[in-house]
Amino acid sequence: MGTVVAEDLDLNLLRVFDALMDTGSVAKAAERLHLSAPATSRALGRLRRALNDPILVRAGRGLVPTPFALRSTGTVRALLDAADRLRTGPADTDPRSWRRTFSIRLNDGLVPVVAPRLTRRIAAEAPDVRLRFVPQDSKDPDPLRDGSIDLDVTVAGPPPPDVHTSTLFTDHFVAVVAADSDLGRAPRLTLDDLCHHPHVSASRRGLARGPLDDALEPLGRSRHVSAVVPTYAVGALMALEQDLICLVPHVTATHLVDRGVPLRLHDVPVTLPTADVELRWHRRVDDDPASRWLRTHLHDTIRPLAAVPRG
Repeated sequence: MGTVVAEDLDLNLLRVFDALMDTGSVAKAAERLHLSAPATSRALGRLRRALNDPILVRAGRGLVPTPFALRSTGTVRALLDAADRLRTGPADTDPRSWRRTFSIRLNDGLVPVVAPRLTRRIAAEAPDVRLRFVPQDSKDPDPLRDGSIDLDVTVAGPPPPDVHTSTLFTDHFVAVVAADSDLGRAPRLTLDDLCHHPHVSASRRGLARGPLDDALEPLGRSRHVSAVVPTYAVGALMALEQDLICLVPHVTATHLVDRGVPLRLHDVPVTLPTADVELRWHRRVDDDPASRWLRTHLHDTIRPLAAVPRG
């Protein structure tokens, strides 16, 4: 990488970069930016010269971003959002006038629950605001610091001093099984059921062992994990097969059942730790009206979910 010459970059070029990264297509980026395809292609050429990087390279019939472009996406988006705030000025507090993207890192168990509800609330009040939900590949606070993400919804350890937190709710695990299976028709899940039937382990890190195994070990019992999947939603759908068990956060399982997925929820017949789900943001945006607005909407979205009773 050579040195980027600041004079070679302007906000219009950065907007082209953002649109290209978001769409992966010169034609679609041009359509979003209301430019011609040749003009967008020329802008991509200028970006490549200014950044000394190909940005997008051909892979089959499409284009894929380079590692540098992927690393730069969050920084560019933060710069564009900051420029939008400067242009609108502090007096512009009407969300309907905002044209910006908020990035939210979301625990995978909450994606199917929170994302549609929050998107619906935001679209009703701020039609030109876009939400980008980022997978929780790690719990590193640096993306909050550099503006790559605006909010983090997570179960994590104590935050660093420059990150603010607010507890959204406390969740617990339930066992989900197919509603039309023998386990689904049973009045309750017994310890023998838990140990006899195969399990699906949901773990973004690919782990087959978890808190349930720690709880069973002192009892001289164990379970058999027949599959490991990356998300709770996938694990719950796999449990639709006959007599497979998957442990899923209660709020996620309740959402799936409420949406008509034919699952049965059972209390787990051993004591498992609960999890405090927190909202986190960096202190530099603590007083930012847009961040406060988004945090309020997220709290209001989750409040009725957190009130769902156990069992």
